[in-house]
Amino acid sequence: MDRRHALATTAYSVAALALPGMRWWTRMAEQGADRTSPGARNVGPGDLEAVRDMVSVFSRVDQRRGGGHVRTAVVQYLTSDVAGYLRGSFPDDRVRREMFSTASELSYLAGWMAFDNGEHSVAQHYFTAAVKLAAEADDPPMAGHVLRAMSHQALDLGHPRQALDLAAASVEGRRYTLAGPRERALLGVVHARALAATGQKHAAGAALLRAEKDLSAAEPGSDEPPRVFFFGEASLAHETACTLRDTGDLSAAAREFRRSVRTRKAAAFTRTHAVTLGYLGNVQARQGNVEEACATWSRALDMMDGIHSDRTRQTVVDMRSVLSPFRQRGMRAVAELDTRAASFLAGRA
Repeated sequence: MDRRHALATTAYSVAALALPGMRWWTRMAEQGADRTSPGARNVGPGDLEAVRDMVSVFSRVDQRRGGGHVRTAVVQYLTSDVAGYLRGSFPDDRVRREMFSTASELSYLAGWMAFDNGEHSVAQHYFTAAVKLAAEADDPPMAGHVLRAMSHQALDLGHPRQALDLAAASVEGRRYTLAGPRERALLGVVHARALAATGQKHAAGAALLRAEKDLSAAEPGSDEPPRVFFFGEASLAHETACTLRDTGDLSAAAREFRRSVRTRKAAAFTRTHAVTLGYLGNVQARQGNVEEACATWSRALDMMDGIHSDRTRQTVVDMRSVLSPFRQRGMRAVAELDTRAASFLAGRA
């Protein structure tokens, strides 16, 4: 209980985003290879598969229902069962490395859920732990996956320079070259967003083109890590739209948000679908298409039933802020949507 309280009251730290040097990564990998646990419980391939199954279940719940639903269960499983496995005795180094890599993914997931739920210092804690576990597993693509998430968080919190450092590190060296094409596309499109956020419009465009090329090389049934199951055309279009929006190209951003909405399997990826609709409505309103924005935002609210996610809630906060200047103009669509949005927020207070 004290540990949970400490995490909840610790502030998000920009200073903690500083990246370790190459010697740190080497030392962590060597530490993992030398790990021995005399007298510890035996941990075999079956245990590894069990943890992977649980990560898969938790990931799908997060995608559908948001980070506020099962994060405490994820943390409990990580800090009890999985932590016990990490202290175990492994039959060979492959099983050890894959268990540490899977633990890294679970810690990343705990961080991502906390980020989605607006618990940013908690998210940072688990992201940092995930990087360390990936380093000890000597799994550069897994480390890149986490650094990409940390960049995403830094962008959302208004720290573009640090976000760019993290995103650049995620596509550096073996983190990018050893990743599969789907994961390379994911890393690359967040790098593009960070470049756009720091005013590097042309570099952002080049990064988007590379991400599109990488995703086009991902074939169905290819040997990609399960952690990128969610990333496809809809996700690429969403992140591309965010990049274009941040460069000021609202027309192209709206087009890509629409493509994301059109191509996503909303029943499986409900949380992100609601966020995309929220962002699309915001862009439409900025273009002066207020009634069209209201229709889009209404669809977003339809999707939010049963979702526990601060990111979806924030789209509703932003929605009401954008609608504020239009409340006194007698527009029926604005009045109805504003009432509905206020009711939604009151229910999430």
